[in-house]
Amino acid sequence: MNRLPTIGFIGLGAMGGAMARNLLAAGYPLAGFDLKAELTGAIAQAGGQIAASVVELVENCAVICTSLPSSQAWVTVAETEILPHVRPGQVLIDFGTVTPPETRRLAVAFAEKGAALIDAPVSGGPGGAQKAALYCFVGGEPAIVAQMRPLLETVAGSEMLTYCGPAGCGQVVKGVNQLMMGLADAAYLEALSFGVNSGVDAAIIEQALGNTGRWRADINRTAQRVVAGEGEKVGVKFRELPYFLRAAEEAGFELPITERLHAVCDAGERVVIDDNRPAPSFWRELTGEEWL
Repeated sequence: MNRLPTIGFIGLGAMGGAMARNLLAAGYPLAGFDLKAELTGAIAQAGGQIAASVVELVENCAVICTSLPSSQAWVTVAETEILPHVRPGQVLIDFGTVTPPETRRLAVAFAEKGAALIDAPVSGGPGGAQKAALYCFVGGEPAIVAQMRPLLETVAGSEMLTYCGPAGCGQVVKGVNQLMMGLADAAYLEALSFGVNSGVDAAIIEQALGNTGRWRADINRTAQRVVAGEGEKVGVKFRELPYFLRAAEEAGFELPITERLHAVCDAGERVVIDDNRPAPSFWRELTGEEWL
């Protein structure tokens, strides 16, 4: 019987905490680290160990998993706290969303020290994380990914786990996922704003178009939120748009709709909470309406 590797898990919020608990439930020895004591306490209650620092995790664990709140947060931790202490044979698995160029750059840096980086960004929210039912887009060396697949399936399940190619490719496919959602919602909001700004009540638009077969599912979902006075709260993935714009710029192609969407939103006040962070409202920028 193969012994399960010791896991160090950095970032124990709504997503990372659920992933860590699933790993513990599957029998993986695990130590966790987070800046918030209440989050590490929950892991201790689930049977995990608590590390005093990221460095302690790196020194004592074979596999380091991360689920951090932003691309920059992950880059900072990976570059300044993990990379200097990593040793040959260790594997780092990042479950967060990070701009692909940074993932590729750090994958090379880890490989130079004999370690491996797998990017495995997930989609499905805290509910999916709790159920181990997440879309998981995996990039990395095929042999290392195969070695880590049981761990990845413990976190995400097997049905929606896809190997996407070398390091960074998981982040690219996650970008496609985020842009498809964000740009679609932005397009529906802009279409609805044309009607509202032209004097037609959103409820009338919902009634007229929400029952037509081609648009029913998508526009009805967005229109219902506008009618309910929640148009401001419809997110367009604003926080992550710069990740994908940077990747496009470095690769030498354009994302003109994404660029314009980000510019319009970025000019606005951070008046709503989107993805647990302050963000502008595309609906307010389009219509001037304030949610009450």
